[in-house]
Amino acid sequence: MPHHQIDAVTARITERSRESRSAYLARIAQQVDLRPARARLGCANLAHGFAAAAPDEKQALRRFGKPNIAIISSYNDLLSAHKPFERYPALLKRGVVEAGGLAQFAGGVPAMCDGITQGRPGMELSLFSRDVIAMSTAIALSHEMFDGALLLGVCDKIVPGLLIGALSFGHLPTVLVPAGPMTSGLPNGEKARVREQYAQGLVDRAALLEAEAASYHGEGTCTFYGTANSNQMLMEVMGLHLPGSTFVNPGTELRDALTAAAARRIVDLTPVGHDYTPIGHVVDERAVVNGAVALLATGGSTNHTIHLVAIAAAAGIRLTWDDLDDLSTVVPLLTRIYPNGTADVNHFHAAGGTAFLVRELLDAGLLHEDVRTVAGPGLRRYTDEPALRDGALQWAPGTPHSHDPDVLRPVAQAFARDGGLKVLRGNLGRAVSKVSAVAPKHRVVTAPARVFDDQADFLATYRTGNLDRDFVAVLRYQGPSANGMPELHSLAPALGALQGQGHQVALVTDGRLSGASGKFPAAIHVTPEAAMGGPLAKVRDGDLVTVDSITGTLTVHVDDLDLRDATGGAPAVDQWVGTGRELFAGLRANVGPADEGATTFVPAPSLEEQYA
Repeated sequence: MPHHQIDAVTARITERSRESRSAYLARIAQQVDLRPARARLGCANLAHGFAAAAPDEKQALRRFGKPNIAIISSYNDLLSAHKPFERYPALLKRGVVEAGGLAQFAGGVPAMCDGITQGRPGMELSLFSRDVIAMSTAIALSHEMFDGALLLGVCDKIVPGLLIGALSFGHLPTVLVPAGPMTSGLPNGEKARVREQYAQGLVDRAALLEAEAASYHGEGTCTFYGTANSNQMLMEVMGLHLPGSTFVNPGTELRDALTAAAARRIVDLTPVGHDYTPIGHVVDERAVVNGAVALLATGGSTNHTIHLVAIAAAAGIRLTWDDLDDLSTVVPLLTRIYPNGTADVNHFHAAGGTAFLVRELLDAGLLHEDVRTVAGPGLRRYTDEPALRDGALQWAPGTPHSHDPDVLRPVAQAFARDGGLKVLRGNLGRAVSKVSAVAPKHRVVTAPARVFDDQADFLATYRTGNLDRDFVAVLRYQGPSANGMPELHSLAPALGALQGQGHQVALVTDGRLSGASGKFPAAIHVTPEAAMGGPLAKVRDGDLVTVDSITGTLTVHVDDLDLRDATGGAPAVDQWVGTGRELFAGLRANVGPADEGATTFVPAPSLEEQYA
């Protein structure tokens, strides 16, 4: 039986979402057709749809006996995580055909790398790229040629964008197909140490580059547990990957076998298959709660306090930060993966991985078992692990014991009794804090504010030595409406070094930090943001600020906050230019707050509004 708090939060979400979810499901029902979708097209439309197909495919598309599967990929050979997708379309097409279907490459979506753009102007497009990817996915599926979809994506904004786009076509079965992490290179802790040494001027650029290149060294996802790997964890626990497929390295026989299995499975899930399972029914309130629980139990990326809210909204589900906070009180921390520990995701996978994690959470009543998944009904099947036996892909029960209790533990021996994320509240607004990577002695900081409106100003001040003291860095005008809410991970080496020197430091910002950040306390995603009149705009140098992730408070200790005028400001829209930023001014002008998913999409109409 589910834990009473899991049931209570799920019931609250269900009740809050009753109208919007009902309207969403009604739209799905209107789109369902047991015939292949292309049967509804006129002859000229259909002829355009198969004009470039091979002769045998063209004949099959002319008839209406076989389902046609869309392949949508975020492939490029710039991103290590997405390079493996170069081979996938051919593998997937072959698997679909073997299962009795047809497949077409429906479209590509952009995929940018936050690792490349950290601290650069391009980072200000990063969050908005999620909604661009969602729209690109919708464009690819809009041709009404398809009965199911295979989505190829891994990294930060890409998977949420693909999923949001696919949920607009909630009647279509959809399987997300992962690529897996790169093999382990230079340990993440050693890489972080070199970064801090470089920030302090103790090593030169050549030493830093050597460390970075030894860490990021081949195809696959970066091995730390940031947003990309949190994405993958959530997709599996929400039932959108095949069981055990998330953390299998690229270029292996097992990886290829799982990719082919995803292609075969999607055919069964179509309306003309044997197990029709539309994505809009997979992503329901219980699946969203399961995703949130997995995020908390693993100390996952803070970015998902934004993305999961936006994903849920795309399915007509209203998830709030209060829901995440209440879940965090009963969900224990079961993993130590960098930046919450020294191990990487390959070590986590070897220790027992997702199958062990799901079993522990199910047995403790912390996950909903009665869900629909792309593998079939019930989440219990995600306690199985895939393996090749005599060349055949098979699933068998995963390990009942962790192979490394320093990395992965059972609920009874959890690293912490509550989850890795916490919502902070106070007279500065609401914020999110990732506490799983912060040592207990650093979880409460009260110190004078040093106020900055630009991360470059912070770094320049740090280099002068004028921050060698206790302080709370207040970095404002970094929210969605101000400049696209860039990640501020470039601050991490400096703040980490100052903390290591014995200073009490913390960060308060309406921007994002990074799924890879940890160690020092940070209150991020502060809402309302400074650019929209939030109290962060009224903080001044020297004001005493408390960041307390134990009691969940975020406070500036002044009596006249309401009477003060705002200072500083975000760049005007017509000054937000260069690196393509001017093209995104419309998104910046229409984006919502972080606690509502920082989305540029307006809510879908209710049933009453649809039929008014």
